[in-house]
Amino acid sequence: MGGPTEPSGQDTPAPSLDPVFQHGVVVGFDGSLSSERALAYAVGMARRSQCGLVIVHVANRLPATVWAGCEPPVFVDLPDHRTEVLGLELACADFLTGVPWILVERGGDICHEIEEVGREYAADAIVVGTTHGLLGKIFGSVSGRLARRANRPVIVIP
Repeated sequence: MGGPTEPSGQDTPAPSLDPVFQHGVVVGFDGSLSSERALAYAVGMARRSQCGLVIVHVANRLPATVWAGCEPPVFVDLPDHRTEVLGLELACADFLTGVPWILVERGGDICHEIEEVGREYAADAIVVGTTHGLLGKIFGSVSGRLARRANRPVIVIP
């Protein structure tokens, strides 16, 4: 076939997402203290804006640069079961009451995945906590990288 009336692969619409979460707030969450503060801020922001909250957990995988030409170990491709635990904790969290929210699990580069979820949901803002420690110093903080490359406002919570 391939006639002029058929859409090309680029014109294919994105999968249908719940409209409650379109133009909402995306927040990166891994259960750390800084991500808990970011989540608290994002919940308040979503509540004030009367929009949905998209909570993103990116599976804990080391950056590809760590492997420098080597094959990554097998455990990198295993599912991150922390997402299920975080989801159960969030489901019991009283502070999320009254705010529509979803938990999205991704794997890969944290900065890229949070930015991609923000794009998919046409988020009005992305909220993240600060990154501390050795990995943040070596590879650059997620919040700093995200603030430089995202196409939407990034709010960094200390």
